[in-house]
Amino acid sequence: MLLSVQDIHKTYQTADGPFEVLRGVDLTLAAGETLALTGESGSGKSTLLHLIGGLDASDRGQIWLQGQDIAALDDNGRAALRRGTVGVVFQQFNLIPSLKVADNIAFQARLSEQYDPKWAAELADRMGLGPHLNKYPEQLSGGQQQRVAIARTLAPKPRLVLADEPTGNLDETTAATVMDLMLELVSEAGAGLLMVTHSAALAGRMSRRLHLRAGQVA
Repeated sequence: MLLSVQDIHKTYQTADGPFEVLRGVDLTLAAGETLALTGESGSGKSTLLHLIGGLDASDRGQIWLQGQDIAALDDNGRAALRRGTVGVVFQQFNLIPSLKVADNIAFQARLSEQYDPKWAAELADRMGLGPHLNKYPEQLSGGQQQRVAIARTLAPKPRLVLADEPTGNLDETTAATVMDLMLELVSEAGAGLLMVTHSAALAGRMSRRLHLRAGQVA
């Protein structure tokens, strides 16, 4: 089992008092498996993804990734996890504006000391970014920037890929191509893919689907 989430709770303080976003969520994901996480806005999908990615800490529960409890890690431990083991595709591009496309793609892999120039070049080519490698993010369209962000996430060949609406800014044809590549990575590397999506078509391409409603598995 690659990922096991057990009884995860998360509460945020708001102007109206405590708001419990997640109320005892459980899920599992095997190596090589893909899972779509669906639910209405505010159901806790993105919060759960951030907890699994080590971007935030839960209030209660355990998140086991390859036998390690992410929930027990400190900030440095979670940062180390994100450098190589877990890759996250955000809704926002979060590209580095001062770096050219080629360097943005390579950035995460170099941090984790897993940079493979041949794989980075293949990613760029298959994402249709070959002609844009010497450009800066501001010179690209929104869809092109999203493809750079996805390529950057896949460059270190992470064991677990977390994606929050990864093709939301892409046209239908490009979205299908990107999903093909992400699914190939899962298959070839034995990684797992957990994707938040509102698209029934994308969810239907995953091995399983999990629906959240009001912070719980429906």
